[in-house]
Amino acid sequence: MRGTVAARRPYREDTAMNAAAPRTTSSLAIVSLVFGILGWTFLPGVGAIVAVVTGHLARGEIRRSAQSLDGDGLAVGGLVLGWLMIAMGLMAVAMFVVLGGLAWLAAGLHAWS
Repeated sequence: MRGTVAARRPYREDTAMNAAAPRTTSSLAIVSLVFGILGWTFLPGVGAIVAVVTGHLARGEIRRSAQSLDGDGLAVGGLVLGWLMIAMGLMAVAMFVVLGGLAWLAAGLHAWS
């Protein structure tokens, strides 16, 4: 009879021991997203650079965390916002140099005639 009681009552481990540890959000990922947004509003240059740096650090931290950290989407969002702002800033500088150079060249040619 002993075997039948054990067969009817399956072995249950303590649920508190088997519960997965709660995943926390990476602080670097949050910083990346916040500075990515700030890079488009109040801190255009500095915010974009901080967003890119902390975004890459956060993604590395999340990959190494053995699934104990969340926030990869936040880090990617910060990276995208940061890189877009940097690209737009470089394009603005290039346009200024090209158009300024053309204006300087035109003014110089006009002075010769």
